[in-house]
Amino acid sequence: MILIAMATLLLLCAAVPAVMFAMNLRQYRAPGSYAPATSRVAVLIPARNEEQNILACVESVLANCDVEVEVLVLDDASTDRTAEIVRRIALRDARVRLVATHSLPAGWNGKQHACWLLAKEATAPQLLFLDADVRIRPDTLTRCVAEMQTRKVALLSGFPRQITVGWMEQILLPLIHFVLLGFLPLGRMRATTKPAYAAGCGQFFLANREAYFASGGHAAIRETRHDGLRLPQLFRCHGFGTDLVDLTQLAEVRMYDSASAVWMGLAKNATEGLGAPARIVPVTMLLLLGQVLPVMMAALWLAFCVSNVVIGATFDDARMAWVVSVLLGLAVIATYLPRLLAVRRFKQPLWSALLHPLGIMMLLAVQWYALAKQILGKPVTWRARSYSNGAGKEITETQNRSTI
Repeated sequence: MILIAMATLLLLCAAVPAVMFAMNLRQYRAPGSYAPATSRVAVLIPARNEEQNILACVESVLANCDVEVEVLVLDDASTDRTAEIVRRIALRDARVRLVATHSLPAGWNGKQHACWLLAKEATAPQLLFLDADVRIRPDTLTRCVAEMQTRKVALLSGFPRQITVGWMEQILLPLIHFVLLGFLPLGRMRATTKPAYAAGCGQFFLANREAYFASGGHAAIRETRHDGLRLPQLFRCHGFGTDLVDLTQLAEVRMYDSASAVWMGLAKNATEGLGAPARIVPVTMLLLLGQVLPVMMAALWLAFCVSNVVIGATFDDARMAWVVSVLLGLAVIATYLPRLLAVRRFKQPLWSALLHPLGIMMLLAVQWYALAKQILGKPVTWRARSYSNGAGKEITETQNRSTI
């Protein structure tokens, strides 16, 4: 009976996110093909030492059709050719403007400060905060603006297609969609403005300008390293609706270019998300019980059954053995179902899905690593700016690169 109870628990922990994922997958849609939006859009790009990305990013924005666009790039004291590249673009296209740099004030995260300065420079009624490593398609702006107007929300976000090259990118980054769609009820999110249902992606935020400043904008979340969560929460706290769309076909990004960058990039804001002190223990238990242990226990059970057959032994309770086998089999199916669905939908590598339990264990390791650094009072360093783990204040700037 203990084996049946354990197998049942594992099945429940695996089935809940699997069912949630399948249900959400139908609601997590790309922006529709509406009539061209009439609104102007200011595309705001914070950039520091982005000479490898900024040209392609800006040109992808300028290629958008059927929408009036202005592009504001804030060069955050880059030591490379970022500013020079933007100036050259601005000389041939009046829609592009380079915004003057400002020193980072105490208590501010680098990206939030850059976004706030850019927002104050913009005049368009719609503000798109776009990371410099994102590329968008020519119909992205008009479709997203029209979608936001159709859904009557003040903030629209989405996850671009994640271009993954290295092994750690491929095993960890696909978990973004698993966590999002496996644990956030999209239907409930759209039915309420409660902050508990907030979610977004800091790489792509389309905001109504009036709502942005009415809620306080990035100045109200100046210390955070997790604007993907905190900006939607801020809007919802002020009664504004937020929503998510699938940008897999409309935008793409390569977030990190090395294994160490993946680890530190995920760790930098972990304690504001899954790794928060009040959340990490139940999250760890839920993920281990639903995503790791079903596969491990099923493998052990299979080995046990095969060994019995080899030596000619029989089970004292054949019915119990059959029930355990069915429960564990269903648990394994539920564990893998969301990842296999995501392979085709989000163009994720199959081998990463097959190693899903390993990816979950690595994700949890990142969360506990970040929490340990916070408990020990060690600063979180990201792109050579160090921040205290508590308030998110800048401590040192060891190189001329930013947190953006």
